[in-house]
Amino acid sequence: MNANGSDQPTLKSVDRVLAAYATDTAAKRPEVWIALRDEGEVLAEAAAIDARVAAGEDLPFAGMTFAVKDNIDAAGLPTTAACPAYSYIPDVDSPAVARLKEAGAILLGKTNLDQFATGLVGTRSPYGAVRDVRRPDHVSGGSSSGSAVAVALGIADLALGTDTAGSGRVPAAFQGIVGVKPTRGLVPTTGVVPACRSLDCVSIFAPDLALAELALAVIAGPDASDPLSRLTPADVPSDGRAPRGRPRSACAAPGRRW
Repeated sequence: MNANGSDQPTLKSVDRVLAAYATDTAAKRPEVWIALRDEGEVLAEAAAIDARVAAGEDLPFAGMTFAVKDNIDAAGLPTTAACPAYSYIPDVDSPAVARLKEAGAILLGKTNLDQFATGLVGTRSPYGAVRDVRRPDHVSGGSSSGSAVAVALGIADLALGTDTAGSGRVPAAFQGIVGVKPTRGLVPTTGVVPACRSLDCVSIFAPDLALAELALAVIAGPDASDPLSRLTPADVPSDGRAPRGRPRSACAAPGRRW
């Protein structure tokens, strides 16, 4: 079964990449990107993925494209956190990026954000204010503004952002797409520029919940370089339902039952 949830042949990666760049050109939203990869280079990667699939390799995200918020490392591309003076070029992918690539997804580039992921508007960037998809005169929400808009415009099939205090869920809501903030530690934050290390989460943007859940299943899991990363708790049912038990108020005093 592929990432679209069917046993039908997967869309060829080359065709999807061509469509992604055509959509990006037509959208005329350069503020979405801090670094958009060269189309020829991406097409070469897509052709390699198609060849692997044709040879019988199981790549569940073949034929899918993704974008990455520019406070998450992708090897060979600058990580700026929307601050040019901070820029560095990582040698390795963050675990979330690496795992999507291993599943066959093709990286298009790095997306704009509120500088250092502090803000909920999507306008606090020297690379330009990211505009709302449906109402260009409104803010897009932040801080993961570029990732949300790249998915909402249909340029990328899914995108990675970060969420510490709403930075993934707010722009998703503004753009009418799905934004998933995993439980802290479920997705490693190795290779993520910290806003608040103990609270940061790598978040997922997708047009629907089914694809977001599939992406989460791919990128979740511990990483030796992140001591806060962990396995999915054993008491969480595989269908995603909350564990059974008597609900309690988060405001309850220690030892007091409500």
